Amino acid sequence: MDERKAMVLRAVVESFIDTAQPVGSRAVSDLSGLDVSGATIRNEMAALESDGYLVQPHTSAGRVPTEAGYRYFVDSLGPGSLEETETRQVRSFFRTTEGKLEQRLADTSKLLSQLTTYAAVIVGPTHDPTTVRSARLVDLGNGRLLLVIVTSSGGVERFEVNADYQEFCDDRIIEMASAKIDQLFKCSYLGTVPEIEVTGNEKLDLLVSSAIRAVKPAESQGGDLYVGGAANMAGQFDAVSTVKSVLAVLEEQLLVVRLLGNLVDRGLSVAIGSETGVAPLSECAVVVAPYTVEGERVGSIGLLGPTRMDYPKALAAVNVVSTRLGKSLGETHED
Repeated sequence: MDERKAMVLRAVVESFIDTAQPVGSRAVSDLSGLDVSGATIRNEMAALESDGYLVQPHTSAGRVPTEAGYRYFVDSLGPGSLEETETRQVRSFFRTTEGKLEQRLADTSKLLSQLTTYAAVIVGPTHDPTTVRSARLVDLGNGRLLLVIVTSSGGVERFEVNADYQEFCDDRIIEMASAKIDQLFKCSYLGTVPEIEVTGNEKLDLLVSSAIRAVKPAESQGGDLYVGGAANMAGQFDAVSTVKSVLAVLEEQLLVVRLLGNLVDRGLSVAIGSETGVAPLSECAVVVAPYTVEGERVGSIGLLGPTRMDYPKALAAVNVVSTRLGKSLGETHED
Protein backbone atom coordinates (compact mmCIF):
# COMPACT_ATOMS: atom_id res chain seq x y z
CA MET A 1 0.00 0.00 0.00
CA ASP A 2 1.43 3.41 -0.92
CA GLU A 3 1.89 6.10 1.72
CA ARG A 4 -1.09 8.23 0.71
CA LYS A 5 -3.53 5.32 0.85
CA ALA A 6 -2.06 4.34 4.23
CA MET A 7 -2.62 7.87 5.56
CA VAL A 8 -6.21 7.87 4.31
CA LEU A 9 -6.90 4.47 5.86
CA ARG A 10 -5.34 5.52 9.16
CA ALA A 11 -7.52 8.64 9.23
CA VAL A 12 -10.68 6.60 8.58
CA VAL A 13 -9.85 4.08 11.29
CA GLU A 14 -8.96 6.72 13.88
CA SER A 15 -12.08 8.75 13.12
CA PHE A 16 -14.38 5.72 13.29
CA ILE A 17 -12.80 4.57 16.57
CA ASP A 18 -13.46 8.03 17.99
CA THR A 19 -16.97 8.69 16.67
CA ALA A 20 -18.47 5.32 15.65
CA GLN A 21 -19.84 7.16 12.60
CA PRO A 22 -19.05 6.47 8.91
CA VAL A 23 -16.19 8.69 7.77
CA GLY A 24 -16.41 11.07 4.81
CA SER A 25 -13.68 12.68 2.72
CA ARG A 26 -13.82 15.99 4.62
CA ALA A 27 -13.01 14.29 7.94
CA VAL A 28 -10.19 12.37 6.26
CA SER A 29 -8.78 15.60 4.86
CA ASP A 30 -8.85 17.24 8.29
CA LEU A 31 -7.30 14.26 10.09
CA SER A 32 -4.74 13.12 7.57
CA GLY A 33 -3.20 16.49 6.80
CA LEU A 34 -2.96 15.54 3.13
CA ASP A 35 -2.65 18.53 0.83
CA VAL A 36 -4.84 17.11 -1.92
CA SER A 37 -8.33 17.76 -3.23
CA GLY A 38 -11.47 16.18 -1.86
CA ALA A 39 -11.88 14.31 -5.14
CA THR A 40 -8.45 12.74 -4.77
CA ILE A 41 -9.29 11.57 -1.23
CA ARG A 42 -12.61 10.14 -2.44
CA ASN A 43 -10.75 8.25 -5.18
CA GLU A 44 -8.32 6.84 -2.62
CA MET A 45 -11.20 5.79 -0.37
CA ALA A 46 -12.91 4.09 -3.31
CA ALA A 47 -9.67 2.24 -4.09
CA LEU A 48 -9.34 1.16 -0.45
CA GLU A 49 -12.92 -0.11 -0.58
CA SER A 50 -12.15 -2.03 -3.76
CA ASP A 51 -9.12 -3.58 -2.04
CA GLY A 52 -11.24 -4.71 0.93
CA TYR A 53 -9.96 -2.28 3.57
CA LEU A 54 -13.08 -0.09 3.76
CA VAL A 55 -16.78 -0.62 3.26
CA GLN A 56 -19.65 1.81 2.62
CA PRO A 57 -22.62 0.79 4.81
CA HIS A 58 -25.07 3.03 2.91
CA THR A 59 -24.88 4.73 -0.47
CA SER A 60 -25.06 8.19 1.06
CA ALA A 61 -22.76 7.40 3.99
CA GLY A 62 -19.02 7.58 4.40
CA ARG A 63 -16.79 4.53 4.86
CA VAL A 64 -15.98 2.32 7.82
CA PRO A 65 -13.03 -0.05 8.25
CA THR A 66 -13.27 -3.77 7.55
CA GLU A 67 -11.35 -6.42 9.49
CA ALA A 68 -8.58 -6.08 6.91
CA GLY A 69 -8.55 -2.32 7.47
CA TYR A 70 -8.24 -2.70 11.22
CA ARG A 71 -5.53 -5.34 10.76
CA TYR A 72 -3.44 -3.06 8.54
CA PHE A 73 -3.88 -0.24 11.06
CA VAL A 74 -2.85 -2.43 14.02
CA ASP A 75 0.16 -3.89 12.20
CA SER A 76 1.42 -0.40 11.39
CA LEU A 77 1.23 0.84 14.99
CA GLY A 78 4.43 1.72 16.80
CA PRO A 79 4.99 1.26 20.56
CA GLY A 80 2.28 3.06 22.53
CA SER A 81 2.27 4.43 26.05
CA LEU A 82 -0.20 5.36 28.75
CA GLU A 83 -0.74 8.91 29.88
CA GLU A 84 1.35 10.02 32.84
CA THR A 85 -1.63 9.98 35.22
CA GLU A 86 -2.46 6.43 34.15
CA THR A 87 1.15 5.31 34.57
CA ARG A 88 1.10 6.70 38.11
CA GLN A 89 -2.19 4.90 38.77
CA VAL A 90 -0.68 1.56 37.70
CA ARG A 91 2.49 2.17 39.69
CA SER A 92 0.51 3.05 42.81
CA PHE A 93 -1.75 0.03 42.43
CA PHE A 94 1.07 -2.50 42.27
CA ARG A 95 2.99 -0.78 45.04
CA THR A 96 0.09 -1.25 47.45
CA THR A 97 -1.65 -4.42 46.28
CA GLU A 98 -1.30 -7.42 48.56
CA GLY A 99 -3.18 -10.43 49.86
CA LYS A 100 -4.10 -13.75 48.31
CA LEU A 101 -3.48 -14.41 44.64
CA GLU A 102 -7.18 -14.65 43.74
CA GLN A 103 -7.97 -11.19 45.13
CA ARG A 104 -4.91 -9.62 43.52
CA LEU A 105 -5.86 -10.96 40.08
CA ALA A 106 -9.48 -9.86 40.50
CA ASP A 107 -8.33 -6.36 41.51
CA THR A 108 -5.89 -6.24 38.57
CA SER A 109 -8.68 -7.06 36.11
CA LYS A 110 -10.70 -4.16 37.53
CA LEU A 111 -7.69 -1.84 37.17
CA LEU A 112 -7.21 -2.79 33.52
CA SER A 113 -10.89 -2.25 32.79
CA GLN A 114 -10.82 1.17 34.47
CA LEU A 115 -7.86 2.21 32.33
CA THR A 116 -9.60 1.33 29.05
CA THR A 117 -13.40 1.06 29.63
CA TYR A 118 -13.32 -2.42 28.04
CA ALA A 119 -13.87 -5.80 29.68
CA ALA A 120 -10.62 -7.11 31.15
CA VAL A 121 -9.88 -10.81 31.48
CA ILE A 122 -7.02 -12.46 33.36
CA VAL A 123 -6.23 -16.16 33.26
CA GLY A 124 -4.69 -17.15 36.56
CA PRO A 125 -1.64 -19.37 36.85
CA THR A 126 -1.98 -23.12 37.27
CA HIS A 127 0.07 -22.74 40.43
CA ASP A 128 0.42 -19.86 42.89
CA PRO A 129 3.58 -17.96 41.88
CA THR A 130 3.74 -16.23 45.25
CA THR A 131 6.98 -17.12 46.99
CA VAL A 132 7.79 -17.64 50.65
CA ARG A 133 9.60 -14.76 52.32
CA SER A 134 10.02 -16.41 55.72
CA ALA A 135 8.79 -19.38 57.74
CA ARG A 136 9.02 -19.96 61.47
CA LEU A 137 7.60 -22.02 64.30
CA VAL A 138 5.68 -20.31 67.07
CA ASP A 139 5.15 -22.01 70.44
CA LEU A 140 1.57 -21.25 71.50
CA GLY A 141 1.94 -23.12 74.78
CA ASN A 142 -0.22 -25.95 76.08
CA GLY A 143 1.41 -28.35 73.66
CA ARG A 144 0.54 -26.37 70.51
CA LEU A 145 2.89 -25.31 67.74
CA LEU A 146 2.08 -23.07 64.78
CA LEU A 147 3.97 -22.80 61.51
CA VAL A 148 3.73 -19.19 60.26
CA ILE A 149 4.63 -18.45 56.63
CA VAL A 150 4.97 -14.89 55.32
CA THR A 151 4.71 -14.56 51.53
CA SER A 152 6.28 -12.21 49.03
CA SER A 153 2.90 -10.54 48.55
CA GLY A 154 2.67 -9.68 52.24
CA GLY A 155 0.17 -12.42 53.06
CA VAL A 156 0.44 -14.64 56.13
CA GLU A 157 -0.39 -18.37 56.14
CA ARG A 158 -0.73 -20.35 59.39
CA PHE A 159 -0.62 -24.12 59.81
CA GLU A 160 -1.06 -25.98 63.08
CA VAL A 161 1.62 -28.60 63.61
CA ASN A 162 0.22 -31.93 64.72
CA ALA A 163 3.02 -33.42 66.80
CA ASP A 164 3.34 -34.52 70.37
CA TYR A 165 6.54 -32.60 70.83
CA GLN A 166 6.33 -31.79 74.55
CA GLU A 167 8.18 -34.89 75.64
CA PHE A 168 11.32 -34.11 73.65
CA CYS A 169 11.23 -30.49 72.39
CA ASP A 170 12.75 -27.74 74.41
CA ASP A 171 13.16 -24.16 73.27
CA ARG A 172 16.51 -24.95 71.68
CA ILE A 173 15.08 -27.72 69.48
CA ILE A 174 12.15 -25.52 68.45
CA GLU A 175 14.56 -22.71 67.55
CA MET A 176 16.76 -25.08 65.52
CA ALA A 177 13.72 -26.54 63.75
CA SER A 178 12.40 -23.06 62.98
CA ALA A 179 15.70 -22.07 61.37
CA LYS A 180 15.77 -25.29 59.34
CA ILE A 181 12.18 -24.84 58.16
CA ASP A 182 12.89 -21.24 57.13
CA GLN A 183 15.86 -22.45 55.09
CA LEU A 184 13.79 -25.15 53.36
CA PHE A 185 10.78 -22.94 52.51
CA LYS A 186 12.38 -19.59 51.72
CA CYS A 187 12.01 -18.45 48.08
CA SER A 188 9.97 -21.55 47.17
CA TYR A 189 6.48 -21.21 45.70
CA LEU A 190 3.71 -21.03 48.26
CA GLY A 191 2.10 -24.46 48.57
CA THR A 192 5.21 -26.28 47.37
CA VAL A 193 6.21 -28.82 49.98
CA PRO A 194 10.01 -29.13 50.26
CA GLU A 195 11.81 -32.43 50.65
CA ILE A 196 12.81 -33.31 54.17
CA GLU A 197 16.54 -33.24 54.78
CA VAL A 198 17.66 -35.67 57.46
CA THR A 199 20.17 -34.14 59.88
CA GLY A 200 20.71 -37.15 62.12
CA ASN A 201 19.23 -35.33 65.11
CA GLU A 202 16.16 -37.46 65.78
CA LYS A 203 14.24 -34.84 67.74
CA LEU A 204 15.01 -32.08 65.25
CA ASP A 205 14.14 -34.25 62.23
CA LEU A 206 10.84 -35.35 63.77
CA LEU A 207 9.74 -31.80 64.48
CA VAL A 208 10.80 -30.51 61.04
CA SER A 209 8.98 -33.34 59.23
CA SER A 210 5.84 -32.76 61.33
CA ALA A 211 5.87 -29.07 60.42
CA ILE A 212 6.36 -29.79 56.71
CA ARG A 213 3.49 -32.28 56.72
CA ALA A 214 1.25 -29.55 58.17
CA VAL A 215 1.53 -27.56 54.92
CA LYS A 216 -1.11 -28.52 52.39
CA PRO A 217 0.24 -28.86 48.84
CA ALA A 218 -1.13 -26.22 46.49
CA GLU A 219 -4.13 -27.32 44.48
CA SER A 220 -3.96 -26.58 40.77
CA GLN A 221 -6.04 -23.53 40.01
CA GLY A 222 -6.46 -24.73 36.44
CA GLY A 223 -6.14 -21.27 34.96
CA ASP A 224 -9.07 -19.64 36.75
CA LEU A 225 -10.63 -16.67 34.95
CA TYR A 226 -10.98 -13.20 36.47
CA VAL A 227 -13.22 -10.71 34.64
CA GLY A 228 -13.36 -7.00 35.34
CA GLY A 229 -15.69 -4.43 33.80
CA ALA A 230 -18.08 -6.81 32.04
CA ALA A 231 -20.79 -4.18 32.51
CA ASN A 232 -18.79 -1.89 30.20
CA MET A 233 -19.89 -4.03 27.26
CA ALA A 234 -23.37 -2.52 27.37
CA GLY A 235 -22.04 0.82 26.15
CA GLN A 236 -19.75 -0.57 23.46
CA PHE A 237 -22.30 -2.02 21.01
CA ASP A 238 -25.49 -0.67 19.47
CA ALA A 239 -27.31 -4.01 19.26
CA VAL A 240 -28.55 -5.52 22.52
CA SER A 241 -28.22 -8.99 20.98
CA THR A 242 -24.49 -8.41 20.45
CA VAL A 243 -24.06 -7.34 24.07
CA LYS A 244 -25.88 -10.46 25.25
CA SER A 245 -23.74 -12.71 23.03
CA VAL A 246 -20.49 -11.18 24.31
CA LEU A 247 -21.58 -11.42 27.95
CA ALA A 248 -22.54 -15.06 27.39
CA VAL A 249 -19.02 -15.76 26.10
CA LEU A 250 -17.49 -14.10 29.17
CA GLU A 251 -19.49 -16.49 31.35
CA GLU A 252 -17.91 -19.50 29.63
CA GLN A 253 -14.67 -19.68 31.56
CA LEU A 254 -13.12 -22.58 29.68
CA LEU A 255 -13.82 -20.96 26.30
CA VAL A 256 -12.16 -17.66 27.28
CA VAL A 257 -9.18 -19.40 28.91
CA ARG A 258 -8.61 -21.43 25.74
CA LEU A 259 -9.08 -18.35 23.53
CA LEU A 260 -6.42 -16.30 25.31
CA GLY A 261 -4.04 -19.25 25.52
CA ASN A 262 -4.48 -20.00 21.83
CA LEU A 263 -3.82 -16.39 20.81
CA VAL A 264 -0.67 -16.23 22.92
CA ASP A 265 0.51 -19.57 21.51
CA ARG A 266 -0.02 -18.20 17.98
CA GLY A 267 2.07 -15.16 18.83
CA LEU A 268 -0.84 -12.76 18.38
CA SER A 269 -1.24 -9.64 20.50
CA VAL A 270 -4.47 -8.61 18.74
CA ALA A 271 -7.28 -10.72 17.27
CA ILE A 272 -9.95 -8.90 15.27
CA GLY A 273 -13.42 -10.28 14.51
CA SER A 274 -13.18 -13.69 12.85
CA GLU A 275 -9.50 -13.99 13.89
CA THR A 276 -10.73 -14.92 17.38
CA GLY A 277 -12.25 -18.12 16.03
CA VAL A 278 -15.33 -17.54 18.21
CA ALA A 279 -18.50 -16.76 16.23
CA PRO A 280 -20.23 -14.60 18.91
CA LEU A 281 -17.12 -12.38 18.95
CA SER A 282 -17.32 -11.51 15.25
CA GLU A 283 -17.83 -7.84 16.13
CA CYS A 284 -15.17 -7.85 18.83
CA ALA A 285 -11.43 -7.49 19.16
CA VAL A 286 -9.18 -9.07 21.76
CA VAL A 287 -5.86 -7.63 22.90
CA VAL A 288 -3.76 -10.13 24.85
CA ALA A 289 -0.34 -10.60 26.41
CA PRO A 290 1.21 -13.29 28.61
CA TYR A 291 2.58 -12.45 32.03
CA THR A 292 5.66 -14.18 33.32
CA VAL A 293 7.21 -14.86 36.70
CA GLU A 294 10.98 -15.32 36.73
CA GLY A 295 10.93 -16.01 32.99
CA GLU A 296 8.13 -18.59 33.19
CA ARG A 297 4.83 -17.86 31.45
CA VAL A 298 2.21 -18.46 34.10
CA GLY A 299 -0.92 -16.82 32.71
CA SER A 300 -2.38 -14.32 30.26
CA ILE A 301 -4.13 -10.99 30.43
CA GLY A 302 -6.42 -9.42 27.88
CA LEU A 303 -9.04 -6.88 26.89
CA LEU A 304 -12.28 -7.57 25.05
CA GLY A 305 -13.99 -4.74 23.20
CA PRO A 306 -15.55 -3.79 19.86
CA THR A 307 -13.57 -3.99 16.63
CA ARG A 308 -13.40 -0.19 16.73
CA MET A 309 -11.36 -0.49 19.92
CA ASP A 310 -8.79 2.17 20.75
CA TYR A 311 -5.94 -0.19 19.84
CA PRO A 312 -2.98 2.03 20.79
CA LYS A 313 -4.45 2.58 24.27
CA ALA A 314 -5.49 -1.06 24.71
CA LEU A 315 -2.08 -2.41 23.66
CA ALA A 316 -0.23 0.00 25.93
CA ALA A 317 -2.47 -0.84 28.91
CA VAL A 318 -2.19 -4.61 28.45
CA ASN A 319 1.58 -4.48 28.02
CA VAL A 320 2.17 -2.26 31.07
CA VAL A 321 -0.21 -4.14 33.36
CA SER A 322 1.00 -7.62 32.28
CA THR A 323 4.62 -6.61 32.90
CA ARG A 324 3.88 -5.08 36.30
CA LEU A 325 1.68 -8.03 37.30
CA GLY A 326 4.43 -10.53 36.54
CA LYS A 327 7.01 -8.52 38.47
CA SER A 328 4.63 -8.11 41.40
CA LEU A 329 3.85 -11.82 41.63
CA GLY A 330 7.51 -12.81 41.36
CA GLU A 331 8.89 -10.21 43.70
CA THR A 332 10.54 -11.51 46.85
CA HIS A 333 10.76 -8.88 49.54
CA GLU A 334 13.54 -8.74 52.08
CA ASP A 335 12.68 -8.74 55.74
